[in-house]
Amino acid sequence: MATHPPAHRPPGPRGRGREIDTLAEFDAVVARPGSLAGQRIQSIDLTDRTFALLTAITTGAVFLGCPMQPEAAAKVRADGALVFPPVPELPFDPYRARLYTPEELFEGIAHADYEETPDARAYAWFGRTKADGDIFSSMLRSLHDDAVSDALDELLDGQRVVGVMGGHAMGRGTKAYAGAARLGRTLARSGLTVATGGGPGAMEAAHLGAYLAPFRDEVLAEALALLSQTPSFLPSVTDWARAAFAVRALWPHGGDSVGIPTWFYGHEPPNPFAGHIAKYFANATREDGLLARSTAGVVFLPGAAGTVQEVFDNATPNYYGSRGAPTPMVLVNRAHWTARLPAWPLLESLAAGRPMAARIALVESIDEAPDALERLARAPLPPDA
Repeated sequence: MATHPPAHRPPGPRGRGREIDTLAEFDAVVARPGSLAGQRIQSIDLTDRTFALLTAITTGAVFLGCPMQPEAAAKVRADGALVFPPVPELPFDPYRARLYTPEELFEGIAHADYEETPDARAYAWFGRTKADGDIFSSMLRSLHDDAVSDALDELLDGQRVVGVMGGHAMGRGTKAYAGAARLGRTLARSGLTVATGGGPGAMEAAHLGAYLAPFRDEVLAEALALLSQTPSFLPSVTDWARAAFAVRALWPHGGDSVGIPTWFYGHEPPNPFAGHIAKYFANATREDGLLARSTAGVVFLPGAAGTVQEVFDNATPNYYGSRGAPTPMVLVNRAHWTARLPAWPLLESLAAGRPMAARIALVESIDEAPDALERLARAPLPPDA
């Protein structure tokens, strides 16, 4: 029997043991050996740690977006450390050490319009800079996105992640939205981490279900009824977001999930039910990263061009085996995927005679998707797969 590399899993934390991203970690390191040599200190305010910086060894250290007093900065540079200073008047932190939270991106939404939130300001900055050819702006976007990827890998290390893909147009108050919410709840209750493109519609519904997974079943119906009064983020993102935060306030401390949206489609706001938000400027990085991290499989709900693209972005590594053994793919709604947008026949033809044939399924109802996902994960692969 041929040997093959193990199934792909995105790497865990990069630089393990060398990254410092809290003041508590910084204090602990300088208190023990008194050396920051070779460490990466990421997005910590060090203005009150001047004495520590003046007395510690900082040879080979890298300071990423850490405010510090001028004498401390001069000393660590003299030691040979690299200092990447904070960028003034930037609406985001390009060196951030953690993923976003809904509260962070929607800060101020309770008393101000969405256009004044950090999320909207970052999108406005992106709109001003993405086409001007300024290498500094593009460098800042790249630094930010790499920091987000690093934080995402750290968060998901060891977790079983299932992606839920679907269109942004699915309205609150519809049967399809309720079905996507039930799907997210079922997946979360089975111990999986739900990940989506992080936007409205089907994506929001899946996160809502995951958020309400710890509560009694009746809570989901109550939340759906409240949200249905604001069915879409159009015409008012402000009203749409406030309705979501009102649900969160009624049922605080919900279940976890991960949204992975992009400012490339910044007219679509991130949804407030994701526990963590990995928001990118580069859509291609975001798309590939979302699918690569969905190591427990992907459920594809009815969608349009974006969802079709995601089907075949996911099918390609399964076809070639470039990430190891193929991962499950479940397409929901036969009419949609065989007649309206006939992606299923092409997917079936691609899979024929290959190991991925045992990892694809087409189901009618969204409520069938969790069982199909589990069945595909257990299905035996050909001996040489």
